[in-house]
Amino acid sequence: MFAWVVVLAVSAALALQAAQCYKPVIVVHGLFDSPGDFKMLQGFVNETHPGTNVTVIDLFDHTQSLKSLWSQVDGFKEAIYPIMQNAADGVHMICYSQGGLVCRGILSTLPDHNVDTLISLSSPQLGQYGDTNYLKWLFPHYVKSKLYHFCYTQIGQHVSICNYWNDPHHHDLYLNNSDYLAFLNSERENPNATAWRKNFLRIKKLVLIGGPDDGVITPWQSSHFGFYNENETVMDMRQQLVYIKDTFGLKSLDARGAISIFKVSNVHHTKWHSNRTVFDNCIIKWLT
Repeated sequence: MFAWVVVLAVSAALALQAAQCYKPVIVVHGLFDSPGDFKMLQGFVNETHPGTNVTVIDLFDHTQSLKSLWSQVDGFKEAIYPIMQNAADGVHMICYSQGGLVCRGILSTLPDHNVDTLISLSSPQLGQYGDTNYLKWLFPHYVKSKLYHFCYTQIGQHVSICNYWNDPHHHDLYLNNSDYLAFLNSERENPNATAWRKNFLRIKKLVLIGGPDDGVITPWQSSHFGFYNENETVMDMRQQLVYIKDTFGLKSLDARGAISIFKVSNVHHTKWHSNRTVFDNCIIKWLT
């Protein structure tokens, strides 16, 4: 009997020690999502790394996710900061779709964040320009070539998707009117650019995940910091002006070998966080 008690005690101690070795994981959802959509992802983490503290932030759920991204940054930051403060060894962030842009806003404006790895899961990091089902539902009277008439207005910039609408045929309007993405990228004059760049570069690793069968992120290469030029030819990350000028730290991260890019086929946009192959091949290795 005593021997079994010792075995159980040792097993419990080892399990506790293993759990303490894993950094907390913070998940930020995307457009129209809620924490309930990420139960499979939480299950994957708990199965492979038992005891890991996984928190899917319960804010801006469903239609509330249409609120401006700066308001979401403020709300998510308030909820996330205490988790960071209680994690002496740092945290990891998995940021899905629109949430990837929210996370960048958080990390750029938080000077003492302790994010080890930022995992961007099918996020339109350089913007969105495409006629998707989401767009047709939100803006039934517009097509992609006309949406700039609404998005690049003060009213439009109160809607989240307009904060990262990047029309390659109206680049000047994007630069002059985008209150979020152009500002975050320091494509638009930003008095905080140096500080924000320094804050963002506190991360140790940036993981970019996306693929050609996504069906929502347009172009899908935006998930890898690629985007259209004025002829709608996709230019990759290293051809982008924000990379070449290193406006927010992307080139610096690349120079230190801190960017890992995963291209995965046959995954639709809504399935990234529940696809076991994506988790096993692209995510789990970073959740140390």
